[in-house]
Amino acid sequence: MRIEPEIPNHQRKEEKEMKISGAKIIVETLIEQGCDTVFGYPGGQAINIFDELYLNSGRINHILTAHEQGASHAADGYARATGKVGVCIATSGPGATNLVTGIATAYLDSVPLVAITGNVPTALIGRDSFQEVDIVGITMPITKHNFIVKDIRELADTLRTAFKIAKSGRPGPVLVDIPKDVQTSVWDFEPKKDPVRPFPLSFASENKLRQAAEMIKNAKRPYIYFGGGIISGKASAELLDLAEKIDAPIGCSLMGLSAIPNDHPRFLGMNGMHGHYASSVAQDEADLVIALGARFSDRATGDKKRFNKNFGIIHIDIDSAELDKNITSNLAIQGDIKDSLFRLIPMLSTVERPEWDARIEELRAEEKRRLESSAAAAFEKNCDNCTRPCGMTGISAENRLSPYKIIDIISEKADEHDIIVTDVGQHQMWTAQRYPFKKPRTFLTSGGLGTMGYGLGAAIGAAASNGKRSILFTGDGSFGMNLNELATAVSQNSPVVIVVMNNGVLGMVRQWQTLFFEKRYSNTTLDRKTDFVKLAEAFGAKAARVFTAQELENAAAEAFAHNGPFLIDCAVDCNEFVLPMLPPGGSIEDIITEIK
Repeated sequence: MRIEPEIPNHQRKEEKEMKISGAKIIVETLIEQGCDTVFGYPGGQAINIFDELYLNSGRINHILTAHEQGASHAADGYARATGKVGVCIATSGPGATNLVTGIATAYLDSVPLVAITGNVPTALIGRDSFQEVDIVGITMPITKHNFIVKDIRELADTLRTAFKIAKSGRPGPVLVDIPKDVQTSVWDFEPKKDPVRPFPLSFASENKLRQAAEMIKNAKRPYIYFGGGIISGKASAELLDLAEKIDAPIGCSLMGLSAIPNDHPRFLGMNGMHGHYASSVAQDEADLVIALGARFSDRATGDKKRFNKNFGIIHIDIDSAELDKNITSNLAIQGDIKDSLFRLIPMLSTVERPEWDARIEELRAEEKRRLESSAAAAFEKNCDNCTRPCGMTGISAENRLSPYKIIDIISEKADEHDIIVTDVGQHQMWTAQRYPFKKPRTFLTSGGLGTMGYGLGAAIGAAASNGKRSILFTGDGSFGMNLNELATAVSQNSPVVIVVMNNGVLGMVRQWQTLFFEKRYSNTTLDRKTDFVKLAEAFGAKAARVFTAQELENAAAEAFAHNGPFLIDCAVDCNEFVLPMLPPGGSIEDIITEIK
């Protein structure tokens, strides 16, 4: 038996409590909470924190981004890919405000994030000091909670509380603002053995679950609609068990994608404004919608007065604030989604619904017919008379790259564990409609805020989380927002494949202008001379430009074999539309499946 040497009492005390600076307390607490990677950009009021990151570089990795917004999106991507709390750090003033878009993005999509900002010394707060802003006041509406730490004695526990809040219940971002003098002061630090645990879960009422079981029992055409809560609640298996037991089709919101395999026979795909035809119509024809971890946003419902005229709703969510907020349900159940389903399923009998199943197959066939018709219409279009210098003139319609063809070629070469990231716009919806997701947490996109420029930072953060490849589908408009993060991708040698669907326009806005503004293309034709291939090469990345399917096949093979970032610039017809489409405020009767 091995006998460990006895540790003197004075040494035990030194190990238990260390008198260290506030900056070191920050870094020690991050490590204590299981944080292995942080993203940020240094500055005068955060220089002490970055000095400690330097001194502890063997214990915690810091990734320097090109801009603080890129840091917040990278921390977001890290969090979505892993389920852990993402961390970003910035200095005061403009450094802090540059985080705001990323914090708001995380807030709208329920992403666990801790943003740490430096600030001017406490004696200078409120005096319009150099690079001083009230970042706590600015971020109050877009965080679960935020703090300003004015006493070093409260620093470690405040950071622990921030982690606890960020990952409890419905996850979200928390900001901790730390003045310079708190960073430089010294105090006793007592490390904790384990990371903080989330607050206790909230469990659904047994009586309400029994009411739900009775409603499901009496339904003839149940439909399961789920959102991102299934992913954050780790309830994918329970969702599928419920669908099998009650013989119900399944649809989801944008944020729900990847929770279950896209090729599951019960899955009809995303519904809502740009959702699948079969999924949206099946929901409308249901007599009971079981909503799980979703919030019924305006993009999902369209005309709220018309939305649920045909069906009743059971709504289960961890956040009571979401219940009956947008759509009034027949039965609202607040509680942890995984536990709620685990307890609900045994209350139900296994049933078969052959008539409902037959109708679902009819809708699938109708969707296929409409999709083929729409594709044929697009095939008939040509852009030979277009003056835009995109390089597509002279290429026959059948050889041009369609958005779906781009996604198909990339997905065939990708691994099911690769993390798919998008920016915001037409490419986002095409990816959501088409990409064959297989594993949870493999689809990262800005759903609630719709943040153009989100993608590259998020792709870098996701790749940093586990070393797996990220694939970014983006448009030339979105990519132009934060392409400076190519510098980060190259410096980190991030395994990121960037697929730019380059149509020379702001496609989604242009689509609206075509349909609803009599083709008045105000400021949506970019007319930019940017050469993305040369730009990527100037940053130090590999790149290729493609116009045909065969060229994309070759470029994709090279990109996936390359160790590091690779950009593929894909020429796309500016007349390609995202269909189906529910007009804003419209209903299922108004669905557009073809452009005449």
